[in-house]
Amino acid sequence: MGMRVLFAEDDRQLRASVVRGLREASYTVDQADSGPRALSLAAANDYDVILLDIMLPGLDGRDVCRAIRDRGDAVPIMMLTALDDVDQRIAGLDAGADDYLTKPFDFGELLARLRALTRRRGDVQMQQTQSQTLAIGDLTIDVDRHAVRRGRRDIALTAKEFALLLHLARNAGRVVSRAELMLHVWDDSNTYSNIIDVYASRLRRKIDEGEKVALFTTVRGTGFMLDAPPAVKSRTGAGVERSRTRR
Repeated sequence: MGMRVLFAEDDRQLRASVVRGLREASYTVDQADSGPRALSLAAANDYDVILLDIMLPGLDGRDVCRAIRDRGDAVPIMMLTALDDVDQRIAGLDAGADDYLTKPFDFGELLARLRALTRRRGDVQMQQTQSQTLAIGDLTIDVDRHAVRRGRRDIALTAKEFALLLHLARNAGRVVSRAELMLHVWDDSNTYSNIIDVYASRLRRKIDEGEKVALFTTVRGTGFMLDAPPAVKSRTGAGVERSRTRR
């Protein structure tokens, strides 16, 4: 799938469960536990779909949804609520939501609704997306197929190595901190763990070993960055995410 999702929910247990399931389904997930945090993340990032609980602290989900729409963002939004009430449902849709799911819900239904929302958006944009590909220099990442290739060389990665690479690639040209990687790749709030350095070292060897140009950089005391030198960027259009359409 390769989709990026924002999930805003203040119930920690439910949030952790849904985030784990979405990541197992190959979604990249950012999470928020309040309305203001959700609005901030939505303003700073591009998402394929946003899941908003209505009863968020600080700013409820309908207000977050309305604010997103007011700035012209057409990202698909699904509202989640424990209130099985028609008026609540209508209020959420009137705020600009595309769909509505009542808690408790079956996770399979949530995935089906997400697929429908993103498929609908693709139809509106008249795109028949076959797969998404990220390119940094001569490194290409087929998001849907979890396939990585550098030049003519295929690179075999474990699921966690791929998740780490994908997060760095989607933030190409920016130093990504260990704290951010712990949160987004390992789903852990610890600010430091030696496991990151272990995986980063493995990934760097697989990406750069034997290559004339290094794409993987370790910034001592800060984090890691995936990027191509300017000369390589100008030739390849590095760091651009694109979609291949069916012919």
